[in-house]
Amino acid sequence: MTLILFAAATGAAQDADARRQLAPTGALRVALNTGNPLTSYVGTELGKELARRLGVEAVIKQYPSPGAVTDAAGREWDIGFVAADPDRANALEFTSPYVELDAVYLVPPGSAIRTSADVDRKGVRIATGATSAYTLVLKRELEQAELVFAGTDEALRALQDGGVQAVAGLRFNAMQWAMRVPGSRVLADSFTRAQQAIAVPKGHTAAVAYLEPFLAEMRRNGFVAGAIQKTGLAGARVPAPRSGSGQAAR
Repeated sequence: MTLILFAAATGAAQDADARRQLAPTGALRVALNTGNPLTSYVGTELGKELARRLGVEAVIKQYPSPGAVTDAAGREWDIGFVAADPDRANALEFTSPYVELDAVYLVPPGSAIRTSADVDRKGVRIATGATSAYTLVLKRELEQAELVFAGTDEALRALQDGGVQAVAGLRFNAMQWAMRVPGSRVLADSFTRAQQAIAVPKGHTAAVAYLEPFLAEMRRNGFVAGAIQKTGLAGARVPAPRSGSGQAAR
């Protein structure tokens, strides 16, 4: 009986710590990267559901890039929806992923590039967003190709003018970009899969422990898959939940 009471008290204390970390102002401040329409929508839905379970209001805060979300960690928001990446780990704690997104290359008309492996060659320049998760991967993994940091319009002009030989992006964005550059192609294979997760400020480990079973339930019951389907965007999949993630968050 003593052990049962101790476990119950410990669980209640951990639950209280998590709630203090998740809603320190009395509301759940949800940070979204508006540059990613899929995670922006899915994150909104998950944030509202989590706030409902916590019994607080969801306050949606929008940022133009994942870098802007990361920069505001610990000051302006309580949970954020960005891709988990080692280069962001100094500022953020991450849950397991709730969705994986294909990152691909768009190549110009007549390009001899057929696969992602063909891109990492000397003389190949790749236009990409400066703070995207897939850019962080490319910085670590590319050996010969050169990265050029550019916004979408500038990147597509460079692709047409020959200034770059590929543009990196998420599949659903690249498919839309291809319509703006007649004859361009989105490569069939992906060069990485961005692991989209819920982020919290560094050190908020109680919040992560609370969020893991919540996400496991949301993946398992079809909540995440349904939200993805509503976006109508391609190149996204729901990963299997981690084993041993525990009971669903209340």
